[in-house]
Amino acid sequence: MTIAQHKVVTIHYKVVDVDSGEVIDSSEGGQPMTYLHGAQNIIPGLEQALEGKTVGDEFEVTVAPADAYGEYSDDRVQQVPMAAFEGVEKVEPGMAFTAQTEHGPISLIVTEVDEATVTVDANHPLAGKSLQFSVKIESVRDASAEEMAHGHVHGEGGHHH
Repeated sequence: MTIAQHKVVTIHYKVVDVDSGEVIDSSEGGQPMTYLHGAQNIIPGLEQALEGKTVGDEFEVTVAPADAYGEYSDDRVQQVPMAAFEGVEKVEPGMAFTAQTEHGPISLIVTEVDEATVTVDANHPLAGKSLQFSVKIESVRDASAEEMAHGHVHGEGGHHH
């Protein structure tokens, strides 16, 4: 069976930051990843590379930032008053917070702290990075009507309601 829209795909993978050579994530020694193809459950560049592949195929693909987690944007870095963190005992670089905005929740990472202000970065941690994926396709099956309606995989390797 070929990977296409509305197929449930299971893959083993390794992803490496092209610039640093650092392994970011890998399913090696663990469970493979299962996703619904065509439902924007994985980054666009990887999904495009998987299209048309079949069980047993192994390949590598480099995905540019625009087709992964986006370009890094300085506009997504802001300084906010320390008072915005009222109730937090100690704000430190590396801490993650979720902020409610008019466009919904966004994740923020604290990058700097001084007495009056906290610098937060709303960029995805992998924004601006080219990613090298090594992939092996384990299985491909038709998605159920319920999986297609919900936009994700159910059962083993997927979502449980």
